[in-house]
Amino acid sequence: MTARWGLTVPMTGVPLAEHRQIVTELTDLGYTDVWSAETNGADGFTPLALSSQWGPDLRLGTAIVPVYTRGPALLAQQAATLASLAPGRFVLGIGSSSDTIVQRWNGIPFTEPYQRVRDTLRFLRKALTGEKVSDEALGVQGFKLDAPPPQQPPIVLAALRPGMLRLAAREADGAITNWLAPHDVRTVRGVLGEEPELLARLFVCPTDDAEKARATGRWMIAAYMNVPVYRAFHQWLGRGDALKPMNDAWDAGDRKAALEAIPDEVVDDLIVHGSPAACRDRIRQYVEAGLTTPILAVVPGSGMSPLEAVRALAPSAG
Repeated sequence: MTARWGLTVPMTGVPLAEHRQIVTELTDLGYTDVWSAETNGADGFTPLALSSQWGPDLRLGTAIVPVYTRGPALLAQQAATLASLAPGRFVLGIGSSSDTIVQRWNGIPFTEPYQRVRDTLRFLRKALTGEKVSDEALGVQGFKLDAPPPQQPPIVLAALRPGMLRLAAREADGAITNWLAPHDVRTVRGVLGEEPELLARLFVCPTDDAEKARATGRWMIAAYMNVPVYRAFHQWLGRGDALKPMNDAWDAGDRKAALEAIPDEVVDDLIVHGSPAACRDRIRQYVEAGLTTPILAVVPGSGMSPLEAVRALAPSAG
């Protein structure tokens, strides 16, 4: 069994200010990490700043913050702030994000994502030491942190395909992936290698009502797997043919047909559901396949309150 067991914060449907009770219980329940995300809800840093005080033994990480939506200097400042609040406990997860978030929602051109991630990673490595940095590729001239963190935070990369996985293996401290089945972990490890940390957000719905879980899962899969970066990821994983009817219907504007075209097998591959014990067993299958750090994202619809679900899915529960 992995030594790590993470939780995504903030949890869906729970106001950020009401997370104190959840976070304060996590260590005693066997959780070791909390990881934020950044799409169209809370920003990636504020939940971790609060969690650093509510859970003083927890590792904190961003999974992920985009490299486009903050300037390199501001990204370094926010990372340094978290690393100073939680010395030795903060991990900076960065990535390209997607054209939807970067270009459609933020009005920033989504160009050359590999190069942008690579250049930002190299900039942050220097900037977080307190070095004065100029970077022609990023347009940075003479930036220097006023208060570099006492301990340099590890940096991990969002990596969905071989190029980014190889970059993570060469220059970062690990890789973060998303939306995969246990057997897909072996495919990812085949490129990343066995040594770097591999993290993945796992969508978990602890309910015995399989049809309800699948219905929720279909909406989530349709929302993600029609985004170009995720479509390409699943083509690489070998799921392209299974998802093609859904992709075609979506491209034609028929959302209802797109949902109906997603096979049960795909939903069961990508959404962890069943009794809490079955969910915990499934999560351990990811670990046995080579995942270092599972990051649970509790999907609403189980009939449990968020806190009840956290307790039921905890390593200490069985």
